[in-house]
Order: sequence, then C-alpha cells, then structure tokens
Amino acid sequence: MIITAPVILVLTLFVWLCTGLIYISSLVLSLLSTVIALLGAAVIITYSPQNGVILLVIAFLISPMGLPLAAI
Repeated sequence: MIITAPVILVLTLFVWLCTGLIYISSLVLSLLSTVIALLGAAVIITYSPQNGVILLVIAFLISPMGLPLAAI
C-alpha cells in the first residue's frame, strides 16, 4: 500500500492535467471556430460566396463537432 501510493498520486495528477488540457483546447477551438464562422458569414455577404463557404467549412472542421469528434 505504501509503495503504490506515489504511483496512484502521479496517475491521478496526470489524469487531472489531461482533462484540463482537453477542456482548455475545446474552449479555444470553439472560440476560434466561432470567429471564423462569423468572418465567413460576413465574407459571403460582402465579398465572395466561394471564399465565405471555404471559411465556413474550415470553421466547421476545427469546431468540436468537426475533426475532433471524428477522431473520437
């Protein structure tokens, strides 16, 4: 019991660290995809529909529902 306590502590801290990294990366990707989607909508309206659609596709791919969900 005494020998395994440090190993359990290290593994617990590692799991907390990984969970925090996943949470923060999901938050950053959500914010980034929102900004790109808004930019894509503005580009569709004002400049070029083709470039706007490309930006919307990029926003979808980096959103948590795009490539990260496909990786799971």
